[in-house]
Amino acid sequence: MEYRSLDSCGALIYAPNTKRYLFLLRANGKHARSWGLPGGKIEPNETVIEGLYREIIEELNVDLRNNKVIPIEKFTNDSMNFSYHTFVIKVDQEFIPELNSEHTGYCWTPLTQYPKPLHPGVWRSFQFEVVIDKLKTLESIL
Repeated sequence: MEYRSLDSCGALIYAPNTKRYLFLLRANGKHARSWGLPGGKIEPNETVIEGLYREIIEELNVDLRNNKVIPIEKFTNDSMNFSYHTFVIKVDQEFIPELNSEHTGYCWTPLTQYPKPLHPGVWRSFQFEVVIDKLKTLESIL
């Protein structure tokens, strides 16, 4: 499947042993000082999963290509010219990411205690009961 230049992706990285997710504090741009997920724009000729792994390597300096990836949501705007694919990636344990210049901080938190303010896109996803239910189900089986 070919992706448009405005397609993006991101991941909730989850450590089952602590039941916590990784959030990143954005350094600059339109939503500076908001908490979001590792991820970003999908490059031309790149699949969504390839883009996800590339973004994680760029932003966290960690290679998660051998970890389980579970799709959670695909958001498409009303104009149908932007899509955001959200995934969960399971890791064996929490780690200290080596952040690039896009982020100034990170935290691992339970889903119910996510940091604030959230990036508007992440906040929107968390408002849908179906998304929260999927995440709770995953927590119970991972």
